[in-house]
Amino acid sequence: MMGELDNESLFEECMKEARLALEEKEVAIGCVFYNSDSKAIVARGRNSTNKTKNATRHAELNCVDEVLRYCIETKQNPTDVWPQIDVFVTCEPCIMCARLLRNLRVRHVYYGCSNERFGGCRSVLNVADNEEILEPKLRFTHGIREQETIDLLKTFYSGENLNAPEGIRKIKKKRQEELIPSTSE
Repeated sequence: MMGELDNESLFEECMKEARLALEEKEVAIGCVFYNSDSKAIVARGRNSTNKTKNATRHAELNCVDEVLRYCIETKQNPTDVWPQIDVFVTCEPCIMCARLLRNLRVRHVYYGCSNERFGGCRSVLNVADNEEILEPKLRFTHGIREQETIDLLKTFYSGENLNAPEGIRKIKKKRQEELIPSTSE
């Protein structure tokens, strides 16, 4: 797929996925899975919850599906591949995704901004190194291009999500109108 990349280049690849998500009117989260042994990106993903109407279609889960397809194509056992995977994602994995990544035993997770509502590495519920979970701890590095990742998310949330329930969209629109000063004075 690609030659060996440094962490900054890999993070830029997940930023590209986040920008594509934003263009597709999805939450602006992008992700890449990099195989540290083969020195190749083996999966790219972005949120697709709005498109699929499936709340579990986070960027990380879309990448997991791609890795499974990659393993079939290359005739590799996924159990052997997961410990070679470095995950680069623009936002802290949610509790569901962090738990899955730990269960899969990925090598390391690098992420941009914290996820103060659903974060599973350190913000809400720390499943990354909870001693009660038997799998090896999930190693992670946070704060990569943090402000840039926050800005992408702010761009998404400043618009209207047409997939949100009608009542919530109206409330959001009313709040925006209250925050924007009138120019007719």
